[in-house]
Amino acid sequence: MKKVVVALGGNALQESGKPATANSQLNVIKKTVVYLADLIEEGYELIIAHGNGPQVGRIVLQNEAANDVTPAMPFDICGAMSQGMIGYHIQQSLGDELKRRGNHAAVATVVTQVVVDKGDKAFENPTKPIGPFYSKEEAERIVKEKGYNIVEDSGRGYRRVVASPMPKRIVEIDTVKALIQAGQVVITVGGGGIPVIETDKGLEGTAAVIDKDLASERLAEDLDADMLVILTAVDRVSINFGKPDQKDLARMSVEEAKQYIQEGHFAPGSMLPKVKATIMFAESKAGRKSIIASLDKAKDALKGLSGTIIEM
Repeated sequence: MKKVVVALGGNALQESGKPATANSQLNVIKKTVVYLADLIEEGYELIIAHGNGPQVGRIVLQNEAANDVTPAMPFDICGAMSQGMIGYHIQQSLGDELKRRGNHAAVATVVTQVVVDKGDKAFENPTKPIGPFYSKEEAERIVKEKGYNIVEDSGRGYRRVVASPMPKRIVEIDTVKALIQAGQVVITVGGGGIPVIETDKGLEGTAAVIDKDLASERLAEDLDADMLVILTAVDRVSINFGKPDQKDLARMSVEEAKQYIQEGHFAPGSMLPKVKATIMFAESKAGRKSIIASLDKAKDALKGLSGTIIEM
């Protein structure tokens, strides 16, 4: 049985243009898990990771809006809340879908901490925008009161930014392995994991966002997975994206992928971290391969009929 880490993108959790309600998210996830159940039915041993960008942003917004009523929670706690919320929806929906198919495997969410290096240079230059937009006056007041890093965001107002450091170690990896060994389908490193740093007193949460694709790569290595599959909104990786000479790629060698990165083909906020993660996994051990594909063609992608395969 091939072990596959699947990283779900935002389109698998929330439909663009639809209201950002819990019920709306659940309805999207109920459709998403059909494709995951198909892979399990094909005989793949699935471990599921997911993003949390919009969800954690709304939790931060709710915290800020209610600050006069109840104290706002720190950012790492907001990340944990989003992990629990999304994990709950996935495990409930996937469990129900598997039962409908006669598969009674348990589905479990692990609230997962991921260690980052407190000396990571990303902390010196926070770039990941989170939460609501502020006026200049509001931003100046918040910086003075809370010490947040706030920057002007593309003429739309001012937003808090946090660091996006590299994942170093998954704290609960042994728990994840034990659950897999027991035959359970595990959901882990949600939103890239809750970022924590190691101190003399133990682990300590920090205000940061770990890229979920890079955390999924770390997970795939730690589990000695056969494949890392990153599911997104497009069928294949493209070069010259959106231009008349756009070319969709069925395969990329690691060297070709690195060359395309140097040539600037992949956007930093979307495809670039995905390609970087797939390169890291393909390079980590002989025989490993990565796939970037669309959610609805995941089964075809694992058969080589869709998606982009990245390998040495």
